[in-house]
Amino acid sequence: MSMTEVSHLAELLERSVATYPNNEVFGTRAPDGTWTYITYKQFGELVDAFRGGLASLGIGAGDRVAVISDNRTEWAVGAYATYGLGAVYVPMYQKQNPKDWKYILDDCSAKVLLVANAEVAGLAASLTDEVASLERIVDFEAADGYQALLEEGRANPVAASDPGSSSLCGLIYTSGTTGNPKGVQLSHGNICSNVNAVMGVFPMLQTDRSLSFLPWAHSFGQTVELHCGLSFGASMAICDDVNQLVPYLSEVRPSVLYSVPRVFNKIYDSINKKLAAAPEKRQKLFATALAVAGKKRDLEDQGKSSLMVNLKHWIFDRLVFSKIRDLLGGNLRYAFSGGAAISKEVAEFIDSMGITVYEGYGLSETSPIATANFPGSRRIGSVGRAIPGVEIIIDVGAVDGAEGDQGEILIKGPNVMQGYHNLPEKTEEVMREDGAFRSGDLGRIDDDGFLYITGRIKEQYKLENGKYVVPAPLEEQLKLSGYINQALVFGDNKLHNVALFVPDVDALTAWASSEGLSGELTDWLATEEVRSLYQGELDRYQQDVFKGFEKIKNFRFIEEEFSTDNDMLTPTMKLKRRNVIKAYQSLLDGLYE
Repeated sequence: MSMTEVSHLAELLERSVATYPNNEVFGTRAPDGTWTYITYKQFGELVDAFRGGLASLGIGAGDRVAVISDNRTEWAVGAYATYGLGAVYVPMYQKQNPKDWKYILDDCSAKVLLVANAEVAGLAASLTDEVASLERIVDFEAADGYQALLEEGRANPVAASDPGSSSLCGLIYTSGTTGNPKGVQLSHGNICSNVNAVMGVFPMLQTDRSLSFLPWAHSFGQTVELHCGLSFGASMAICDDVNQLVPYLSEVRPSVLYSVPRVFNKIYDSINKKLAAAPEKRQKLFATALAVAGKKRDLEDQGKSSLMVNLKHWIFDRLVFSKIRDLLGGNLRYAFSGGAAISKEVAEFIDSMGITVYEGYGLSETSPIATANFPGSRRIGSVGRAIPGVEIIIDVGAVDGAEGDQGEILIKGPNVMQGYHNLPEKTEEVMREDGAFRSGDLGRIDDDGFLYITGRIKEQYKLENGKYVVPAPLEEQLKLSGYINQALVFGDNKLHNVALFVPDVDALTAWASSEGLSGELTDWLATEEVRSLYQGELDRYQQDVFKGFEKIKNFRFIEEEFSTDNDMLTPTMKLKRRNVIKAYQSLLDGLYE
């Protein structure tokens, strides 16, 4: 339904509660596997009550309310109650280093801290003494915490104020692959410009449902799923365990998925593994079905269609692809991918299953959407065109080693942040005088205005022969192998590239068993058979995609996964390249001996 644009988030909620009072909004799962949803009206009442509760703690315009919690109804209640007081919401991750929590609370001068449960409350308990501004910790699950504040607010209600479009609504601390997190200052107008643009170009329905597993603490999950979902009157089933994603999909039966490439890669990988174990007849059937889906897509890209291709596709869709969609709940119509570039191969594969993937691009600093594919404007492999009101500029001369029409991506529009909190010099580094934000990403725009991301400028390095390498897209390509869980490509100032592989333990275990190898993972990784298996995978996945100078000439295995616990991944699952290289420098150097 078409609506007038919203100017601040308190207005967004007020309008959605009035328009969709009886729609379901947040679903939570009980231990017995049943899902219970609250309505928009009930959510609005909780926000009203908690707003009064926060006001009773002295929270007013400009104050900082921080939260350490995974996605849950209380997280959203806290956010919208904060917005209605003209205060600023500052989310952190449950799986974040407590020293980062302290840094963020200090940096933003948080007055109240909301926490998920007793465990987080225990870890954060000392912070009231260590952070001068912090007055109170509120536990979502404690009787004298969240519930008590709801009661207080019901007894002493406080009306929502109009914070205005230009006032800050949140600080999103970018986890950063180096140094301390930076607080991205986003105004109500920044985020609402994104919501308004999405409402203008995407025909989402109030009957749509997502399975919410991307953290709302990150700008992609927060803006695209939470705020945009609420603006459409849609519902969100909150995933309490990412490892249960596939079983939850069949329980919740979502129609839309907000995801990052890693999840699509896993779906791609698991379907391919099942196929590899299937009879040859079924493999051939699947290959033919994929080829027909590809032909249909190629014709559509040229604005054409064929009755025969459409008929064949309809048959294969019923025979093959509908069975796969059933594994994902049976209702999935489309998926939004962001956070990193999805491989074209994976996007086409998911698309062939009858699930339309709309890939977009942006950063926390751009609220986050800058470009997106949307109905009637979609090109697989690209991250779409600039959303309404936003301009993309390619600064071609800005980057050493950038070839042809590539350059740094600059973003201009009402979605660009107000700056980094307390960091004027860092803000100056990324903001051009005309208000364009320097993304730090390499890209190019085709003749039709579609943007293609080619890598992160800071991550590119120069080989000894003077050629520049951007490693992340190469790593994503290698991870398409079912046997490679994680990869690091390295070659800074060296003659050629090498790689570290974290094996996919399940896939390798199954292979070792079929080959009759004895022992366990450490033993297998030392064998010539496994070395040869991985050499074959490497040859296959780099063959037509890597340029000659990018090819990997040697590799080693490491058994420990890159994770947030060992400080090799950020909370948003980006590789902390510097930390990995530092930890494995001698192993990498050994690959050149």
